[in-house]
Amino acid sequence: MKLFSICRSAAFVGALTASGGLASTARAENMHANYRVTLIGLPIGVAVANSAIESKTYRVDLNVHLTGLAALVSNLKMALASSGSLEAGVIAPFAYATTASNSRETRTLRMAMDAGKVRQVQYYPEWDDAKNPERVPLTEAHKRDIIDPLSGFIMPVAEGANPVGPAACNRRVPVFDGYTRFDIALTYVGVKQVRTVGYDGPVTICSARYIPVAGHKPDAKATRFMADNKEMEVWLAPVPHEHLVVPYRVSLMTMAGTAVIEASELSFKP
Repeated sequence: MKLFSICRSAAFVGALTASGGLASTARAENMHANYRVTLIGLPIGVAVANSAIESKTYRVDLNVHLTGLAALVSNLKMALASSGSLEAGVIAPFAYATTASNSRETRTLRMAMDAGKVRQVQYYPEWDDAKNPERVPLTEAHKRDIIDPLSGFIMPVAEGANPVGPAACNRRVPVFDGYTRFDIALTYVGVKQVRTVGYDGPVTICSARYIPVAGHKPDAKATRFMADNKEMEVWLAPVPHEHLVVPYRVSLMTMAGTAVIEASELSFKP
């Protein structure tokens, strides 16, 4: 698989937990998570996520690399970072960046935003396919009122609502990853008890759907597959003392089989 396609896939997985706003908080809250990545039940990688949430700002960092036999095939490494402001209970990302590398190449994307509007996107090397006539044209309207994929790592639950249950899921969110504009629709399924290092308690299970909007190739096999994909789930764990939830587990059917990203450690520290 080309490195560009891997970058897009990683951004999509991050966006499965996307949200449109974030409840404001009066104190700092830090989260650390280690995730195992498997494909058709076989371990292929690990991911480490850290987030820092304060009264008016947030930052999320995610690092991914392949392990075991997968690392022998490709020494893929990825780093993603997002930051923004928290004002009046609304998340407003202002910076998003991804870097992916393997033995052949390195690709970097940087995106600047202001109040949910994309101001600038930089690609290195240049993205030659941006004006491909096969793609649904991206307009400036598609780059407004959006969030980046990684900002969705921390999700809001309305004041007074239970962070375990339907309020954690039911939403449809506009996402722009620097290449394409799409929506993620989450729907409540149920509640489950889980236990891992640092966390022992309930998670909310949401089904997820991918809805392409612009920038994609409508006839591409991968686009059609994901748009028709009904085998996607996100499990969300509540953040203690806050109206927030974060991903505990993400599973989705891919063209190579079922991929699962699940926390082996999930801890919160004020």
